[in-house]
Amino acid sequence: MKKLFLLIALSACATCYCQQRSPEELYPVLFRYVQTERIFADSKTFADAIPLADTRTIRNAFAADVVKPDFKLDSFVKRWFRQPPTQSSDYKSDSSKDLLAHINSLWPVLTRPADSGSAGSLLPLPHRYVVPGGRFQELYYWDSYFTMLGLEQAGKIDMMEDMVANFAYLIDKFGHIPNGTRSYYLSRSQPPFFALMVALLDKHRPGTLQKYLPEMRREYDYWMSGAAFIKPGSAAAHLVMLKDSVLLNRYWDAADRPREEAFAEDMATAGSTSRDARETYRDIRAAAESGWDFSSRWLADTNHLYTIQTTNIIPVDLNCLLYQLEELIMEGSKLSGDSANTKWFRKKAIRRKNAIITYCWDERSGCYRDYNWKTKRLNGPPTIATTFPLFLGVADKKQAAKVADLIRKRFLAANGVTTTLVNTGQQWDKPNGWAPLQYVTVTGLENYRHDSLAKEIATRWIRTVNTVYKSTGKLMEKYDVDNPAAAGGGGEYPAQDGFGWTNGVTSAFIAKYGLE
Repeated sequence: MKKLFLLIALSACATCYCQQRSPEELYPVLFRYVQTERIFADSKTFADAIPLADTRTIRNAFAADVVKPDFKLDSFVKRWFRQPPTQSSDYKSDSSKDLLAHINSLWPVLTRPADSGSAGSLLPLPHRYVVPGGRFQELYYWDSYFTMLGLEQAGKIDMMEDMVANFAYLIDKFGHIPNGTRSYYLSRSQPPFFALMVALLDKHRPGTLQKYLPEMRREYDYWMSGAAFIKPGSAAAHLVMLKDSVLLNRYWDAADRPREEAFAEDMATAGSTSRDARETYRDIRAAAESGWDFSSRWLADTNHLYTIQTTNIIPVDLNCLLYQLEELIMEGSKLSGDSANTKWFRKKAIRRKNAIITYCWDERSGCYRDYNWKTKRLNGPPTIATTFPLFLGVADKKQAAKVADLIRKRFLAANGVTTTLVNTGQQWDKPNGWAPLQYVTVTGLENYRHDSLAKEIATRWIRTVNTVYKSTGKLMEKYDVDNPAAAGGGGEYPAQDGFGWTNGVTSAFIAKYGLE
């Protein structure tokens, strides 16, 4: 306890009352104490807790109380913090409704108002937004593209406009879109879907592409930061320059400490390996930026989380998304009459497309795979990320045909497509299927006229979502694609219901293929 008090004294000089500082930065010792003592089963609970007094008052109260013989941490936390709500209404599902009617009834439940002065770690936003649901009561980046697919089907174009405007605001304020709208997410982003959101909205609001061209350029600059200084065979932030001076991107996080929303879990992972803890934390955080947290695709031995090596990997999906960003900046520049940037980004897009094919196409396996820039080899077994080059127009017809054949033979399951071919207990591995990856796969196959396989995947997905809904009254974050009536499992937290991207993708599939 004396050591703890000393730490409090030493950290007092670091006090900062900036609203954008994270809970750990605001209450460094208290935060670590709460998380390591596991006051809450879910580390995210305290990270999202709402303080009931200003930072100075709480810090002073903790410094005074912690040295008392009868000090009780859980009582202190209950006195000074309010637990975050997990649901904003008394909504009860009615499984007698058909699936689409239920989804449409969820949009108001998942909608949050604009907030100019959020308390705790929540970042304020100027417009309404839709949250995923469950423990996820903030706006998430890549989730929102797939959520918008459902808003589009529901005719909620104004809400789509608000969502895009919020993301543009985040880019303008922070220089990038954070993983989610919490202060502890500011050190990283997520798969860059903003340009695709803009393109989706542009179908209904022509001129949107030109309107948000400056923000697309700013996001591109974020992912390409350091390009002027990086040398062949090295990496800097999100960039990797290969030996032939080709630039590709990786996932990366500016911080190298435990994630605040999974503090105890990350400390346990780092403590189970002799690696430098900071390297382990960085790789864990980089995997969180990927959205696939966690998956065998990031693990050196495909089984143990402590072998995570995300920053060594050039992910095929990330680079396809950045290719699409370059393409849409080119298109926006053309529509704006900017011929110089039109030509410049056309060159960038062609160069990246060729690099993705050169480094990520595996002719022998007939699929796209991640590339390990440290080992100079393709990384790990195939994953469903192989469909991103089809989704975003990188693959040629022969490559697409081989990918389709692989999906049919190895990834297609009773209820959709599985995420990987390895069952590790991680949530982004077999047998889990996720709505965004179903959509990417189906749309990618449609783009190359593999329509029968695309329809088969979509209808199997609709069927399993409907089956689980009829038995539980809920839509889930993920599903077991081998079990016709089960939510997915694995991961760091219990299965969540809600759920934004499942609602969105399932709505889009029903609109095209119907509800059996």
